[in-house]
Amino acid sequence: MLEASNNSELPPIPTKRYFTIGEVSELCDVKPHVLRYWEQEFSALKPVKRRGNRRYYQRQDVILIRQIRSLLYEQGYTIGGARQKLESAESRADNSQSQQIVRQLRIELEELLHELKRS
Repeated sequence: MLEASNNSELPPIPTKRYFTIGEVSELCDVKPHVLRYWEQEFSALKPVKRRGNRRYYQRQDVILIRQIRSLLYEQGYTIGGARQKLESAESRADNSQSQQIVRQLRIELEELLHELKRS
């Protein structure tokens, strides 16, 4: 796992409704035990839990995890500092998360256009 890699090197988020902890681990380049720990530290990170206490993450969870990863691994924030940054960012519509969503949507639209051209 390359902890110093940036978000542009992470794979695009597939067009699915729910992701398992293993899938999120690969998509965000973070080990599953770290994801479980982050759930305790960041109140905004709340995956849906189904039978057997299995976690299912949604797209916004994956984007949030990538943002947390960036704050901790790339920008050098502590857990407390990242939590503060996210909480203040939530109250003022964080720009970087919006940019990530726009980038992801663009990738998905380009993939869809490519599929349509092949049909």
